Amino acid sequence: MCDPIATAGATIVGVKVAISGASGLIGGALVPALEQAGHDVLRLVRREPTGAHEASWNPASGSLDPRVLEGVDAIVNLSGATIDRRWTASHKREILDSRVETTNLLTRVAATLDPHPAVFVCAGGAGAYGDRGDEILTEESAPGTGFLAGVCRAWEAAADPAREAGIRVLNFRHGIVLSRAGGALPRLLRPFRLGVGGRVGSGTQWWAWVDMDDLVAAYLFALGGHLDGVANLTSPNPVTNGQLTKALGKALSRPTILPLPAFAARLAFGQMGEELLLGGQRALPARLLDAGFEFRYPELDAALARELVP
Repeated sequence: MCDPIATAGATIVGVKVAISGASGLIGGALVPALEQAGHDVLRLVRREPTGAHEASWNPASGSLDPRVLEGVDAIVNLSGATIDRRWTASHKREILDSRVETTNLLTRVAATLDPHPAVFVCAGGAGAYGDRGDEILTEESAPGTGFLAGVCRAWEAAADPAREAGIRVLNFRHGIVLSRAGGALPRLLRPFRLGVGGRVGSGTQWWAWVDMDDLVAAYLFALGGHLDGVANLTSPNPVTNGQLTKALGKALSRPTILPLPAFAARLAFGQMGEELLLGGQRALPARLLDAGFEFRYPELDAALARELVP
């Protein structure tokens, strides 16, 4: 099947893009970037639409009128409940369902359309690899174990209806997204600004990361390129938690002498602390680099300096 977006090259003009999760952290940066580039963005919302730029859907009940996606050239799925709080049984179910149900509904409906959307791009996580210590991880690496790895596998598999219909599907695997607007960075900064920041556990766990500007640019690149399958969306230079700690302290001119011991992280956050804080991935964006994508902020110090500018 010909992909009209990909054949236009990495610079695309005037396509219609449907986005779920448009009001979230990533959507809040990606939507204006798409609009500034001349694209027509349709936001999928779970309330009454406020204009022609919005359309309602209800993933929990499986409700999405196919007419909503008629004429759409691309779909971007950014939906998913937050993972950075204690994982109770009900929250774990919400984390899984909020990703799998949205992806499956979007791709099932897209598969029924004639013509199909050219491309489906879905958010995802480097947690797909599990905690692998110092192992260098590329898209060729085997999947890992643990709750997050299982969620990521199910999330990526939920896009199978689009793949089977011949739609180009790309599942990104994000690192920690650095943005002054929200997400992990403001939470990391809070204790450092109070002078009580420090490493988590041993500090040797690898934390893959990506600057928000590079993440948005990668989504635009993916819409206008030929990538499919999975792609790590991480800086080419992952850092350990200890290195991140030092970089934050340096950027803020604050001490980094009060570590959070591993036992305290497990006690306070349970399984989330074990997998998200004490574990990590040394993931590299091999496929993006091979495709010619260029990171503007590949180094952590430069990314932090940009994000921390008042």
